[in-house]
Amino acid sequence: MSRRPTRPVADPARHALWVRTTHWIGAAAFLALVVSGTGILLALPRLFWGETGANDAPAWIVLPLPVNLDQTGWGRNLHLLAAWVFVLNGAVYLAAATLGGHLYRRLLPDGDQLGPRHLFRDLRAHLRLGSVSDGAEANRYNALQKLAYCAVLLVLAPTMLLSGLTMSPGVTTAFPELFWLFGGRQSARTIHFLAATLLVLFLAVHLWQVLANRPLALMRGMTIGRTASRGTDTP
Repeated sequence: MSRRPTRPVADPARHALWVRTTHWIGAAAFLALVVSGTGILLALPRLFWGETGANDAPAWIVLPLPVNLDQTGWGRNLHLLAAWVFVLNGAVYLAAATLGGHLYRRLLPDGDQLGPRHLFRDLRAHLRLGSVSDGAEANRYNALQKLAYCAVLLVLAPTMLLSGLTMSPGVTTAFPELFWLFGGRQSARTIHFLAATLLVLFLAVHLWQVLANRPLALMRGMTIGRTASRGTDTP
């Protein structure tokens, strides 16, 4: 009886040049999106459902933020620029990851990682805010990491893109179906904010896990592509 072939395991701290390049471009673009998006949000720190909304209208969610109309101009310009950099960079990453097998080898969960016992162990380690993997398990992303990366790539990022486009009158004139998809311009704005919040939470957990799991090796792997200094790195 033949055994099922397993995927080749690579050190998750080591990354190809295209992975490192798209990672840092995406990080810079996302930072610009958060800063400019906050400036835009201050003009109307209230979230609505449907097509219309205003500062004096009943809101679905009222954010505890001061109203500031002075940040809107530069915020919208920077947000639009950073959004397209983020989208194009993400498209390059997803295409390269799919065509080169990176998505299958490193980001999709392995069969043994989807068992209840394995998932519970990873979840418990995350809740303890400590290192999730050790020994042989340190040579691959754990199941929660892989599921989170796939959720960002395949769910949150497309939701951010489509909901952002729905807020553009020019785009919705050409594609009014977006209103049906999100239930209105203000609904799209609310979904855009919620998706952005989830991405910020993902980033916070991601940074914590970097600090909890060989931070120097991970940073070397994501900057110079090696996990150790020259002469001590493994082949």
